Amino acid sequence: MFTGLVAELGTVQTLKKEKNSYHLTITAKKLPPLLKIGESIAVNGSCLTVVEVSNNSFTADVMPETVRLTVINTFKAGERVNLERTLRLSDGLDGHLVSGHVEGVGIISNIVADGIAKVTTINTPVALLKYILPKGSISIDGISLTVTEVTQTGFSVSLIPHTVGETTMGFKKIGDKVNLETDMIGKYVERMLNYKESGTLTKKSLLENGFI
Repeated sequence: MFTGLVAELGTVQTLKKEKNSYHLTITAKKLPPLLKIGESIAVNGSCLTVVEVSNNSFTADVMPETVRLTVINTFKAGERVNLERTLRLSDGLDGHLVSGHVEGVGIISNIVADGIAKVTTINTPVALLKYILPKGSISIDGISLTVTEVTQTGFSVSLIPHTVGETTMGFKKIGDKVNLETDMIGKYVERMLNYKESGTLTKKSLLENGFI
């Protein structure tokens, strides 16, 4: 579990294809010494498992499906990426609950200035739009952001200078792809309502589907 607050910008060193998986090596200054083998880490919002650690880099296993369904398949050596360690019980929840399970890839369609802010519009897969609402939360490349507008084809967010300066959103341009994860609470509410409407919302069904 993550919060969508980027801890550090790392740099892609290599993305190597093995027989049945990929190995992604990233260099960084602050996080590698804190990581342990087997720990989860969010890389541009994708939850990956650390398999090697040094003082200035770490390597994570990446399943072929993750490579296919996220922006990881576009990674090149030297590319900057957002990094976040998992949420600890002692941490504050300053962003929102982020699972690290990317649901789809959006494409930046417009970037305009609005005072100190940079308003970014993202074309979004239709299947995700029903979970995105104005003033709701969204994770873009692992960054917790607030939705400002929703249309039939996508949504917009307004980026403050801190976000632009401390995350990969400061490097993005029109046409770039980004990982998207919608607010998990809305998906659980929808599923519970579907059970209620179908008459199958019982204690047994809630247990079987992980609600209690």
